[in-house]
Amino acid sequence: REPGFVEGKPGSFWDIGAAVAAWCRSDRLPPHAPSQIVSYVSAHDNFTLWDKLLKDYDEIVHIPMSSGLSSSMQTARMLAEDYDDRVRVVNNQRISGTLRYSAIEAIQQAKNGLSADEIGTWLEKTRFDSSIYITVATLKYLKQGGRITPAAAAIGTMLRLKPVLQGEKLDAFSKARTMTQAKNTMTKAIKDDIADRFGEKINLDVIHSHNLEAAEEFRKEVLTTFPNIGEVNIFPLSLSVSCHIGPGSLALT
Repeated sequence: REPGFVEGKPGSFWDIGAAVAAWCRSDRLPPHAPSQIVSYVSAHDNFTLWDKLLKDYDEIVHIPMSSGLSSSMQTARMLAEDYDDRVRVVNNQRISGTLRYSAIEAIQQAKNGLSADEIGTWLEKTRFDSSIYITVATLKYLKQGGRITPAAAAIGTMLRLKPVLQGEKLDAFSKARTMTQAKNTMTKAIKDDIADRFGEKINLDVIHSHNLEAAEEFRKEVLTTFPNIGEVNIFPLSLSVSCHIGPGSLALT
């Protein structure tokens, strides 16, 4: 196979780099549509990456973003059929911060001696042992990405609504009139999840898109609400989700 992005195909770096730069430097180069701030590595690059890894390793666990937001999982499973069960594609149904923990857990299970298929099965069994709640600063990007209608965006903007989105499909969870109300809604939702689903032994993270100062303040509030957690990390929201909701978002997971 010809080299792709992973193996240094000439010019392919800037296909990805231009999209990332538009997001990371949004204060200087503000994006106007999701197409300007997201770019996907092609299916061809799955092949070249897997070929490269399988020269040194027996198996691969591939954990794409939620199948509820992207067709990348189905595409990867189709491609993996050519690899004689050496590539295990996981339908983990997680995004951003929750997907990060899936990767960490997969590494630990590999150290515990599990095979790629066993790791994949375990990740799919535990895929709903997580929650993520996200609120947005503007409805502009949800409208441009087709997730809400122009009419709904216009009404929501007029009423200054801050929708709270939930889960691997970014489904609507609640509506708030201010960012403070939205943060309170997310905090209560996590508190309910702890009581009803998870118990006290959990990890909590605050996630943001180009909104670090607000994330740091939210972290202080979360630590006050959950004093027994010990530590709450702050991470940037993944680009694959940020492109749908725009800058200024906050999430609790």
